[in-house]
Amino acid sequence: MQIRKSGAKYSAIVGIGERIRKQSVETGEEYLLLNRGVNAVCNINLNSIVEDVGFNSNAMQVYPPSQGRQELREAINQHYFDNKSTLSNISISGGGMSALDLTFQTLNVDRILLPEYYWGSYFQIMTIREIESGTYTHFDNLLDRLPEIKNSAVIICDPNNPIGNKVEDDELFRIIQILNDNDTTVIIDCPYRRIFCDNEDLFYQNLLDFENVIIVESFSKSIGLSGQRLGFIHSINTEFNTELGIRLMYATNGINAFSQILVANLLNSEKGENSRKQFKETTVKGINQNINFLEEKGLLASEFYTNSKAIGIFVIVNKSEEELLEKRIGSVSLSYFTKTQKDKAAKYARICVSVPPEEFKTYFDKF
Repeated sequence: MQIRKSGAKYSAIVGIGERIRKQSVETGEEYLLLNRGVNAVCNINLNSIVEDVGFNSNAMQVYPPSQGRQELREAINQHYFDNKSTLSNISISGGGMSALDLTFQTLNVDRILLPEYYWGSYFQIMTIREIESGTYTHFDNLLDRLPEIKNSAVIICDPNNPIGNKVEDDELFRIIQILNDNDTTVIIDCPYRRIFCDNEDLFYQNLLDFENVIIVESFSKSIGLSGQRLGFIHSINTEFNTELGIRLMYATNGINAFSQILVANLLNSEKGENSRKQFKETTVKGINQNINFLEEKGLLASEFYTNSKAIGIFVIVNKSEEELLEKRIGSVSLSYFTKTQKDKAAKYARICVSVPPEEFKTYFDKF
């Protein structure tokens, strides 16, 4: 048969994981898997939430609406936008990666600009969709190129993956406003943000007047539900939402009803609020302990955080992937996350710091 080849590649993280599993079997020793991007300080407690789910109801057993269940979109509007948006601006997706793919294929732009250090799946999705990619080194670099990038899209990921650094919100808002007014599309992909805050966060509300801003969100990181594959896309651009809705319908015919009901209950109910709060408090405490420990040990690559703060869930350490593997620590070379700085980046590794601090300390005390 004839195959239409995309030119995309499997994630390097998959290959690294397979290598670690093979070495673990061969040596009989356990490894600390920090190559993954999953919050693992603790799991969110869902027992009381699931008790209230009606598994025999029509809501569970029939096709959900293609744009997403109404009560979930209402909960998102309340939780993220203080009810200042409308349900027509919110579409439910099968996780963050699906949301990005749908967004990329819906936009008609000259190219999509990625940060100097970026999540590799951005580029692979763009390769499959035959979208030209570009790079920006920092925000001032974007401002210097406004005429050139007028018909482009810019991805902003904050806290960044892989670096794990956080830019001040005032600065983010200033840049987004300039790009929006320049008719440059801005894709806000910040799946790690809501680990560190909840519905008191005003950032998304402050973007509601921007016609050229698209928000892509996921519940995988913020409430630890990677396995449920649920996220959403928000835009106030009617033309974008109309075309997105068509593509969403034929790509999914509706997103898993159970995951939608589960997350709606987590956002809406008192039980859900308690579960979210406990999960976030424990996770953030563990992340902070691990970053502080790396700083004390002189292992945090501080040169990446001169104008920003390391808050995780990823950080960069000043050891290579191979050096960490010798201590039975899984990581991903920073060279996988950049096109322009590969030689420099090979000296560093990205690790996930969202793991139990006691276990984390045991492995890094080997240095």
